Amino acid sequence: MKQETISTGRTIEAAVSNGAAELGVDSERVTYEVLEQPKKGFLGFGEVPAKVKVIYTPTPEDSALEFIRNLIENMGIDAQVELAHELTPSGDRLIRITGAGAGVLIGHHGDTLDSLQCLCSLAANRGEEESGGTYTRITVDIEDYRAKREESLRRLARSMAVKVRKYRKNITLEPMNPYERRIIHSEIQNIEGVSTMSVGSESNRRVVIYLEDKSRTQNPPRAERPAAKPYNGARRPAPQFAKPISNDIANAAAKNAMAAKTADIDTSDTESDTGIDDKNAAPMTRYGDANRPPRPKAEKKTREQAFPEIVAAEREAKASVPENSGDDSK
Repeated sequence: MKQETISTGRTIEAAVSNGAAELGVDSERVTYEVLEQPKKGFLGFGEVPAKVKVIYTPTPEDSALEFIRNLIENMGIDAQVELAHELTPSGDRLIRITGAGAGVLIGHHGDTLDSLQCLCSLAANRGEEESGGTYTRITVDIEDYRAKREESLRRLARSMAVKVRKYRKNITLEPMNPYERRIIHSEIQNIEGVSTMSVGSESNRRVVIYLEDKSRTQNPPRAERPAAKPYNGARRPAPQFAKPISNDIANAAAKNAMAAKTADIDTSDTESDTGIDDKNAAPMTRYGDANRPPRPKAEKKTREQAFPEIVAAEREAKASVPENSGDDSK
């Protein structure tokens, strides 16, 4: 927001300094417009001081700095705020907050600090899009917390990469903001054999460290691949199938098989497969040698022969029971 004031002085430079001091900024950061030139009088009479209009147009960094100062003052925190002259490695303007009570603005894993940085960015770039200005990135750091957090994240990434390579299992880290996820990704890129990817959405987005599969990601050189055989336009030969057997041949073969099963085989005029003359051998039937004696039949035993003890016990029991007369039965 533009600020203006009218100030006077014996000279133009003095009037500009007075106006800058009234606005609370350095004289190098203001512009001025001369309203009245100074005039020297005679013997102290008729002297006219210089009158200028001092204009101060705050930059995005100044807006963010003023926002943080007002916030800290309203919260009653004893801390100092300053704008660093150097830029961050990513090209952001850096605002440092120091003091004994500044630690309360960090929060758990920097959650409060990230929220404060987001508000500063909104305050710095308010109205820049409408005026066609460029977006200014603001980074807020408290007691060098950003550097300490980055180093701890890099150590975490290295230790998790060792576990992934040792146990060959993926590891999912806790939810992180985009700044912290970029640190994990950049550190894992320097470690061979592992890689990273982000999963989830919004505030629940996490980094997954996994083991690289070189067999899938790396293809063999094109020179080592076998060359494809050129197509000459010839058609493949048709498959050769067995010729079907006619019905007459099939019926004759079935009759011969049945005759061989039912009739005795006469081997008097043939020789065996071993080359021995079998003319004097006994004829063979479907049950084997015809001269072989039949198997003896098993003898059938009576109940008394099979179970002599049981039968004897039954007889003794019957003998011990007295027989009733015919008169008693009536």
